[in-house]
Amino acid sequence: MSDSRHPKKKEVLHWHALSAEEVLLKTKSALKTGLSVAEAKSRLIQYGRNVLVEKAGRSLWRMLLDQFSDFMILVLIAAAVISGLIGDAKDTIAIIVIVVLNAVIGFVQEYRAERAMAALKAMAAVSAKVLRNGEIVALPASEIVPGDVVVLEAGNVIPADLRLLEAVQLKVDEAALTGESLTVEKHTLAIAGDKLTLGDRKNLAYKGTVVTYGRGLGVVVATGMESELGKIAASLQEDGESKTPLQKRLASFGKRLALVVIAICAIVFAVGVMRGEGAVLMFLTAISLAVAAIPEALPAVVTISLALGARKMVKQHALVRRLPAVETLGSVTYICTDKTGTLTQNKMKVEEIFVDGELLREWGGHERGGLWELLFRALALSNDASQSKHGKPGGDPTEVALYVAALEAGFDKVKLEQEAPRLLELPFDSERKRMTTFHRDPQGAVAFTKGAPESLLPRCSGMLTAQGNVPLPLDEMLATAERMAADGLRVLALAYRAWPTLPEANELNDSKVEEIESSLVFLGLIGLMDPPRREAHEAVSLCRTAGIIPVMITGDHPQTARAIATRLGIVSDGGKVMTGAELEQLSEAQFEEQVLDIRVYARVDPQQKIKIVKALQDKGEFVAMTGDGVNDAPALKRADIGIAMGKGGTDVAREASALVLLDDNFATIVHAIREGRRIFDNIRKFIKYTMTSNAGEVWTIFLAPLMGLPIPLLPIHILWINLVTDGLPGLALAAEPAEKGIMRRKPRPPKESIFAHGMWQHMLWVGLLMGGVSLITQAWSIHTGSAHWQTMVFTVLCLSQMGHVLAIRSETQSLFRIGLFSNPLLLAAVALTFTLQMATIYVPFLQPIFKTEALSMDELLLCIALSAVVFFAVEIEKLLVRRGVLYQNG
Repeated sequence: MSDSRHPKKKEVLHWHALSAEEVLLKTKSALKTGLSVAEAKSRLIQYGRNVLVEKAGRSLWRMLLDQFSDFMILVLIAAAVISGLIGDAKDTIAIIVIVVLNAVIGFVQEYRAERAMAALKAMAAVSAKVLRNGEIVALPASEIVPGDVVVLEAGNVIPADLRLLEAVQLKVDEAALTGESLTVEKHTLAIAGDKLTLGDRKNLAYKGTVVTYGRGLGVVVATGMESELGKIAASLQEDGESKTPLQKRLASFGKRLALVVIAICAIVFAVGVMRGEGAVLMFLTAISLAVAAIPEALPAVVTISLALGARKMVKQHALVRRLPAVETLGSVTYICTDKTGTLTQNKMKVEEIFVDGELLREWGGHERGGLWELLFRALALSNDASQSKHGKPGGDPTEVALYVAALEAGFDKVKLEQEAPRLLELPFDSERKRMTTFHRDPQGAVAFTKGAPESLLPRCSGMLTAQGNVPLPLDEMLATAERMAADGLRVLALAYRAWPTLPEANELNDSKVEEIESSLVFLGLIGLMDPPRREAHEAVSLCRTAGIIPVMITGDHPQTARAIATRLGIVSDGGKVMTGAELEQLSEAQFEEQVLDIRVYARVDPQQKIKIVKALQDKGEFVAMTGDGVNDAPALKRADIGIAMGKGGTDVAREASALVLLDDNFATIVHAIREGRRIFDNIRKFIKYTMTSNAGEVWTIFLAPLMGLPIPLLPIHILWINLVTDGLPGLALAAEPAEKGIMRRKPRPPKESIFAHGMWQHMLWVGLLMGGVSLITQAWSIHTGSAHWQTMVFTVLCLSQMGHVLAIRSETQSLFRIGLFSNPLLLAAVALTFTLQMATIYVPFLQPIFKTEALSMDELLLCIALSAVVFFAVEIEKLLVRRGVLYQNG
């Protein structure tokens, strides 16, 4: 809906500040009759249908075609064509399979991402009851217009954004939209303030949320894309996904590599022809060298590394929806996490009980006097939780927590109700902030009242102590309740009153209720909290060790957020907590000045989550964001890696995310980050291995003519080394275990080169060493008159690469320390490669294919000895790295 067709747009943000009468006046509607049929038709034309509008997406064929536009993929396709032209069908087929596999994986990932909007649409109500011409009619939700009066009942999905006109014990589940885990009790009174968060606008009900209790009426103030759900849908379509660090690095690497390879091949061809070599042979050699220099196994290794990592992560309760996300985790510098269920247990628990000046944190098995017995009887009896068939209590989270606390102290509600059944009740409501239940007692009846301390304590005339009923020190008890609340606890006060006879139920008007809930005797204060997960504190500590900063973003109250964050070590005592209202007042520039210092955000809105992510990204940080509600979807998509909740999350959040936590546990994110770092390390090791090997081949062929030696390798030798040595051992590097101290390193800067920390220097000097050893072998063989010099060079170059792959399994630790058998897959790949190489030399029918000759035992032993030079040289390099001599500045 465009701005011009929505004259109320400026007022939409302030509907909560208007009275019900003012809202009806501005929407030109009526409480008793609603809209007329004619007016509704007119408004449907004016405002449009009440649906979420989806922008036109890319067609499937376009999505598939885009998978082939990456520069590295184009280079591989060119290599496949060239391989086919020179008659090497195996390499052509291998490259085509790799390219197609990558395209299919990329296509599937993008197609799944497009489903986020479909999941959002599925949340919308299908039909609704509205008043038209004074009569209640059922209509498709898409036909509802601003000004319609909607009838709400328990179980209804709210069809549009409504300003409530009537609310009778109306409770709405807004968890999917606001992230608030508790149901919200609604009312109809105007609420002052134009900067309130969605969760604080308790006289509004939002499209897509669910009525759980009570009934009500509301006038429609926003439909379709103008509703809060519609705004989220718009954000979801605006924010495109950015490439992962690995994708950016590989794209840059591919472009530079292609230019270098073309230059080297041109030089090799020119120098060979100038020396008198045949032009055809030099052309084939140059082309073979080009194919060899391109690491065509790289996309396959990356894909397999990510897939194996994803498979391992499922066992650790993390489901990867987009493969590149596995590696992205290794770059994370900030984790913006929700509180409820991720850092906490997502269930309320009684943490403290204050009675007669004594604060209790443990009560199971305690023998207490009559005062404590009465308090626990009150907790058990004045309680609406019920036991399920499976023995687990169910109901409102607060009621369940009180029920469990009483049960732990030995007071079973079911048994107590047999002797003291409930006779009468005054239900809780948001105005009184209290509830009262009457139970049979030997002296007549006893009434237990519980509620907010500020509401209940002033109604108490005394306090029960070990010495009996004494006057209530009101200020002291209110101060105690405030101290408990400041610790992040939700505080309830508990009182009782003895009744000789039961009040008449038909006389329970407002004044009678006020009379009944007076002259109470105060029993104690109950402090409740959704406590932190046991493993969360250790996970936060591990984050800090790994250089990752955890940030809590919650819809909860600031005191509760601070208390949990302090317990977990996210923020120190007195650390700053920024509220959504404070964040709203700051410009982007002002906020970016503070964003790196803030660890806790409370009472935030969906758009503010995006603001937080953007500010951190603008500061060069790499952000992981967790979320479970519809409100989280745009921020999940905007973050460098979105992490959705698998247990309590919505489909919309899951579809917008890259990773799903199957156990909704913060510690699982930390495990996933460790796995991401391991995978990136292994991809780096493969690039180091394959590019060093390729450099060795290039140097061997490039330097031989300059040293007056004949071309040492034929095209078939180059392609064989490329196919066998790059392929099997390279793929086996994907299974390499994590480096020691992997979570004591700082995160990789997202813009850091993939060749940092001495990698390009290693590739240069080890490649030169491989080439040098091969050329020494060639020169010595020719000098001694050996007819097998070409086979010896072929063998030394191949086996040098086997020694190299064993040496680079760790960037710092010696192979003898990590153990030869700690990666059995790699050991098997090296053994198989050695066997295949021996087959090309000694199997008679392979000799004419590979242009080889059988080596004598002395020649073979010499080849093995010369090949070992590379292994020991790299071991010496790692020793120097450990001692701080090499690569200290990247």
